[in-house]
Amino acid sequence: MTVSKIFLYFCLSFILGIFVNSFFNISLILTLIVLILGILLISVFWRRKDIVVIGFCLIFLVLGISRHQMVEPSVVDYQEQKVILTGVVIKEPDIREDNIKLTISSKQIDGKVLVTVERYPEYQYGDELKITGRLKPPAEFPDFNYKDYLAKDGIYSVMYKPKIELINRKNYRGQASVIYGKILGFKDKLRKNIEQNFSPPQSSILGAIILGDKRQISQQWQEKLNIAGVRHITCVSGMHIVILSGILMWLGIRLGLYRGQAFYFALILIFLFIIMIGAPASAIRAGIMGGLFLLGQKLGRLSTSSRAIVFAGAIMLFHNPLLLKSDVGFQLSFLAVLGIIYLMPVFQKLLARLNFSSENFGGLRDIISMTIAAQIFTLPLLIFNFGYISLVSLIANVLIVPIVSFIMISGFIFVISGIIYQPLAWILALPCWMLLTYLIKIVDFLSQIPFATLSLEVSWIWLIIFYLILAYTTRQLTKKDKYDIMGQWQEY
Repeated sequence: MTVSKIFLYFCLSFILGIFVNSFFNISLILTLIVLILGILLISVFWRRKDIVVIGFCLIFLVLGISRHQMVEPSVVDYQEQKVILTGVVIKEPDIREDNIKLTISSKQIDGKVLVTVERYPEYQYGDELKITGRLKPPAEFPDFNYKDYLAKDGIYSVMYKPKIELINRKNYRGQASVIYGKILGFKDKLRKNIEQNFSPPQSSILGAIILGDKRQISQQWQEKLNIAGVRHITCVSGMHIVILSGILMWLGIRLGLYRGQAFYFALILIFLFIIMIGAPASAIRAGIMGGLFLLGQKLGRLSTSSRAIVFAGAIMLFHNPLLLKSDVGFQLSFLAVLGIIYLMPVFQKLLARLNFSSENFGGLRDIISMTIAAQIFTLPLLIFNFGYISLVSLIANVLIVPIVSFIMISGFIFVISGIIYQPLAWILALPCWMLLTYLIKIVDFLSQIPFATLSLEVSWIWLIIFYLILAYTTRQLTKKDKYDIMGQWQEY
């Protein structure tokens, strides 16, 4: 048993501890029993390496349980009360069609407050506000735990349409706040440039893809994207970043770069993309996963990057254990990346046998393999959370995912040129507009097909069974093929 594999088991045990305590309130007595058992196994069987590893795994399991229990008490339940708060907007305002959501930090209460205000006047990151209104606990819904969803971001109370008085505009505190404010200001200029040159739905979809402004997409088009199974292209998730990373690697090599150069080309573009959209926590997590995936490609050992992904997941969960249960985006990102790592080579080999070579199709085989692998690993969780399956998802992803990177590249060229010289932006907007129109036509057509979706409710028990079967099947496929991943990526 190698050191890296032992370390992998420790990380998995820690994650399992957080998972168990997320759904079951583990008592102190039971936690102590597991801890003592782990110590006994290590002490008594010190010469038996395999048993010692099990003992340490039990200790890391306890650490995961304890870490989750440490965070839970900080979640405060506020009874409805009228208050006057003085606080600062600490995140980019979430602008919707008819309102704006502000994340407020105030020294007067524990945790953050999510304040919903009128669409106008607009407030910005760093604004210091005096807020008068009713402080409420987050509402509870039968099919959605809104309280836990907000708690993962440290938000324990909400306010709706309070009276607001602006005290200071852009009251930045510290150099980091100043830099972040400048980034958001630049992003706002890009957003306005898009709105000036495109009309909906092109403008809203482009804003979601290159700026992360997915809330600007109308409810109608959100539903169409869901039915077509391509909503993920408008979300900054691990699945989005990893697929984009693979496409950028292929694009860099097609532009004449060596593998090492293509790695830095893709990594820099991903980094700039995350900075451009304001570096939200979800994008940073997705960027870490995408970067590890790219590193696996650069080293020619894609399968070993799975251990790095698990380690990164353990670090993220140590920082915020509530992500595991309450952040579907984190769950989907984690599963999508693992699916790509383990199943993508299997589909590459299958398509190669069908004479679907990358030489004839310019890397389309790799993009299709990546998309199918991510879809398979995330499908059970999507069904569990949303209660339906898109029957046209595979077709939609194959037709749309390959052009997403080109939309991003042409979109960035267009919006940046618009800041420098607006008449030039009108010319450079044409390729981006054509690609967006193609995307919209495909989504519109597939979303209107009768029986495009199938309602399917599953319980958490079936979800676990599905993933156990999937894990076993994946292991058998990869074990049977003994596929040389290094050789596969040398074909680029």
